[in-house]
Amino acid sequence: MTIHKNSRDSRHKRGQQAEMIAKTLLINNGMTLILENYYCRMGEIDLILLDNNCLVFVEVRARINAKFVSPTDSIDFFKQRKIILTAEFFLQNNPAYSELTCRFDVVGVDFSVTPPNIEWIKGAFC
Repeated sequence: MTIHKNSRDSRHKRGQQAEMIAKTLLINNGMTLILENYYCRMGEIDLILLDNNCLVFVEVRARINAKFVSPTDSIDFFKQRKIILTAEFFLQNNPAYSELTCRFDVVGVDFSVTPPNIEWIKGAFC
């Protein structure tokens, strides 16, 4: 399968745009940004925010065609497990946050409509 550079670039730009939309939404709802795009050997978490005394790990998903699977429904068990393991790694390496309650949210951005449809699921999985 050949992946064209333009296709990869447009997916990357869409992903960045979706993350910006999600970050703006969450901050406008009173959350405080801790980190963006946290990477470690376990995986990656798009956004880490503080919601009062709750540390929130956020997965952002974007789709240009949500006809078959919505952005939020595209996160399967294996992706959830990877995010949880990455969050555990983050907490082990950042003990200042280890006493906080944690939550896993998902923000889906559907670009098939204008303006994009945004779905925020608090406590999407645990």
